[in-house]
Amino acid sequence: MRILLSASMFCFFCAAAWAFTPDVPLADGAQESRARELFQQLRCAVCQSESLNESQAEVARDMRRAVRERIAAGQTDGEILAYLQSRYGESILMRPPFTRSTALLWGGPLLVCLLGGGIALAYFRNSRHV
Repeated sequence: MRILLSASMFCFFCAAAWAFTPDVPLADGAQESRARELFQQLRCAVCQSESLNESQAEVARDMRRAVRERIAAGQTDGEILAYLQSRYGESILMRPPFTRSTALLWGGPLLVCLLGGGIALAYFRNSRHV
C-alpha cells in the first residue's frame, strides 16, 4: 500500500515538472533579441495584461514559437505583426494603431481630464460667489 501511495505521489509531483516546457531560443543572438523586442510589443491573447515575454500561458508559448519561426524564415517585423494581428485581432498589440475603432481608446483619457477640469472649474467659480 505504501509503495502504491509513494508511486502515485511521485507521479503527481513529476507531472507539474513535465507540464512546463521552456521556450527554445533562436541560435542567432541578433534574431533572438529581435524576437524579444517583438514579444514586448505583443500582448498575450489569454492574459490580456501581460506581454508575451512575461506570460506563461500556453497560447503565449505558441505565439512566441510562431514569432521565432517567422523570424528564422526571414520575415520582417511588420509582416510578423500583421500575421499575428490577423490571427488574434488588434487586442494583442500593446500599442494599437490610431484608427476609427481605437479613437476613443486614444482620446478617452484626454476627454476624461477635460471633463474633470471643466467640472472642477465650474465648482470653484460657483463656490467663490456664494
